[in-house]
Amino acid sequence: MKIRSRLLTSLSADVFATAVRLLFRTVKVSLREDTPGTNPYVKSPPERFLYCVWHDSMVIPVFAGKHRSAAALTSRHGDGLFVAQVLRKVGMSIIRGSTNHIGPGAMRQLMRAVEDKHLVITPDGPRGPRRQMSKGIAFLASRTGRAVVPTAFSCARCWRIRGSWTDLVIPKPFTKVFLLGGEPIRIPPDLGSEQLQQYVDRIQAEMDRLNDAAELLSQAARSGSPAESR
Repeated sequence: MKIRSRLLTSLSADVFATAVRLLFRTVKVSLREDTPGTNPYVKSPPERFLYCVWHDSMVIPVFAGKHRSAAALTSRHGDGLFVAQVLRKVGMSIIRGSTNHIGPGAMRQLMRAVEDKHLVITPDGPRGPRRQMSKGIAFLASRTGRAVVPTAFSCARCWRIRGSWTDLVIPKPFTKVFLLGGEPIRIPPDLGSEQLQQYVDRIQAEMDRLNDAAELLSQAARSGSPAESR
């Protein structure tokens, strides 16, 4: 039964990845980075980052570009296996685990595995609450020296697939999608809990700001406003 389940998961992931790849051939992608050098799709990035992505919008960055140097941290719980299979099919490396439960040894293994890659993390997964930052990504940034790049994604038109604690956003064909990357946030090493929380709050605020900006772009695209092109 377990083998059959894994086979069905793999087949489902293959069908999903193929369908969404075809869908993304019809959409128009607009990528805007606050800081040059933070585009996650370039072949030889000058620096490796921790990309912060909300769980509900992860389909957009996964399929909006070609992954040449990216890995993702995915949960061992629930839909983590399906997500891992989909990410593998688009060329991303996979690390199974949680930033909230990483010991020193596991941290070293994690960073060796992604030494030459960006690491993408969904800090509100796998069980929510929706779009609420956990300490994991800030802790990882503090211990590794990698800067956190906040992100936001939106679509002029989309479907929302309901889940148990959040929706999953999928662009509709021939729409426009927006990818926004904020200024990298660098976190000093070996911070205590209270100091670390200050940076968690800062990342949360920047994610919220970028999300508002992305939604305004989508609204402008839907209405045909010239503000979208600025």
